[in-house]
Amino acid sequence: MADVAPEGSFVLSEEQEEFRAVVREFADEVIGPRAAAIDETDDYPWDLHKALVTQGLLGVGLPEEFGGAGGGPLDVCILIEELARVSGGVSVIPLVNRLAAIPLLLAGSEAQRRDVVEGIVSGEHQWSYCLTEPGSGSDAAAMSSRAVRDPAGGWRLTGRKRFITNAGISDRYVYFAVTDPDGEKGHNITAFIVPGDAEGFSLGRTEHKMGIRGSPTRELICEDVPLGDVAVIGEVHRGFQVALRTLDYARPTVAAQAVGIAQGALDQAVKYVKEREQFGQPIGDFQGIRFMLADMVTATEAARLLTYKAAAMVGTGDPRTGMFAAMAKTYASDTAMSVTTDAVQLLGGYGYIRDFPVERMMRDAKITQIYEGTNQIQRVVIARSLLRGRDASGR
Repeated sequence: MADVAPEGSFVLSEEQEEFRAVVREFADEVIGPRAAAIDETDDYPWDLHKALVTQGLLGVGLPEEFGGAGGGPLDVCILIEELARVSGGVSVIPLVNRLAAIPLLLAGSEAQRRDVVEGIVSGEHQWSYCLTEPGSGSDAAAMSSRAVRDPAGGWRLTGRKRFITNAGISDRYVYFAVTDPDGEKGHNITAFIVPGDAEGFSLGRTEHKMGIRGSPTRELICEDVPLGDVAVIGEVHRGFQVALRTLDYARPTVAAQAVGIAQGALDQAVKYVKEREQFGQPIGDFQGIRFMLADMVTATEAARLLTYKAAAMVGTGDPRTGMFAAMAKTYASDTAMSVTTDAVQLLGGYGYIRDFPVERMMRDAKITQIYEGTNQIQRVVIARSLLRGRDASGR
């Protein structure tokens, strides 16, 4: 765990630096050689999922008492960043499983927490987080999924979810549904665990995405799915509060994914401008190129620091976490889009073809501006926090 000061500053420990080196070596040697093929075929990399399990990397950030590897949110960000540096799609594997685990770790019973951690760590189960619907994205509380009490006991769930990461690969789903249609919006939603083999559960359309390929995104359909009371996560009608807290806790990992993508593109650009010669000299000797690189590395480092600060604040339970998570996600994803676009420009025609990874990285970067809350919504969150009287320094 990072050495965290009360105000949310942080210092990476020697252990964390060693962890980064281990993950980077694993990413370069195991994931990197497969990244282009995964992007081309869009097939889920079961072999790499197994490798992540074998290396114990899916347990990072999960409680040791339930079989996880321990470590805090900053350790998770280091992991996601280093995987995303070579493959945005593969970095989603630990990212989405942890996203779905957070609601259970925040509000679930001990049995639920143990089940989610043990399943992820062993590779026996994979999980998805199901909030977005065809008619409700940014306005998630306007969801139309309904769960009603079954006279025979338990619940009956009906609804559709759209853009669900890992759907079809996962066999466990954290699903949010309205349980009191007449209740106050946002205070009438309950979180449920839905098994992938439940009666009435099925998969809908598969989305064909611009980037983050190799990570399936599909629609979920629930038609009168029977669920026992043990499927409820936390309190009935309090699920939306769990959903919002989950996103506050998870957004720094999306920021870390964006930082990793930006770093990967920057690395490729630096390598290229050192080797590519025009007018009798490496193009990296030209001032215009150097200025672009200076801006790219500065933005990437700034995004990394803001991401780490937000992650450290998650670990300490800082009341400003939501604001900083939104700032980190916004700035890092905007940086990833800018840096990858500039990397394509620096490589010229080569940057626009699939023989070089910056084209893939630019496509991968775009989703980080969209999922887990668009950057427009993040700016709403940031401004709202500011106008409520608490600035970024906590005054």
